[in-house]
Amino acid sequence: MQRIHTTPLTRCFRHFSSATPTIGDKIVASVVFERLPVVIPKIDPILYAFQEFSFRWKQQFRREYPDEFYKKYESRGKGDYQIDYQPAPRITEADKSNDKRSLQRALDRRLYLLLHGPPSGSPNEKPVWHFPEKPYENEETLRKCAEFALQSVLGDLSHTYFVGNAPMGHMVASEKTESNPLKRFFFKSQVIGSNKLDISGCDDFVWVTKDELLEYFPEEAEYLNQMIIS
Repeated sequence: MQRIHTTPLTRCFRHFSSATPTIGDKIVASVVFERLPVVIPKIDPILYAFQEFSFRWKQQFRREYPDEFYKKYESRGKGDYQIDYQPAPRITEADKSNDKRSLQRALDRRLYLLLHGPPSGSPNEKPVWHFPEKPYENEETLRKCAEFALQSVLGDLSHTYFVGNAPMGHMVASEKTESNPLKRFFFKSQVIGSNKLDISGCDDFVWVTKDELLEYFPEEAEYLNQMIIS
């Protein structure tokens, strides 16, 4: 298998390894499956205040036109028609009911898919929250293994897009009773052209924001907070 190069971020944590996987290593491909923001996030109050100041400042130096110009401009395009435009609300019914199984929530944030069930590749069969994942077996590449992991949940990959071929992160979960620790390689994938996906093969699932996601993984929160840019 091709050597995975480390990054400064990975080297900051003692429990993460950049060593090349060898025969006997327990390797799992995990998928950070995200839905990109649907609407533009609200502007920061400081930036809004600056834009207001900039606009008023420029108004001092704007060109003055004669009154005849404004009268001609106001008379253009007038007719019997009228267009009524009502923007869609930023707060949806899923937001109001806190329906985390819906993609129609937190429209101005990125959402991430988490599954509830026994983790793949772990000797512990206790159901926990985890990313879509699959143990590496005889797949051609880890990327292919990650695709199979997501396909087993969605049924097909027609509404997905994998960002690059290399992992976005690498985590080693030490097992005291195991001679070979479990190694997880994270791949990023995104929802494309759909606002509803049929999730199966698990006890339960949620679509959560980054802040909510970190609450599901308190022990790995520090690393995930730096690996996932949202």
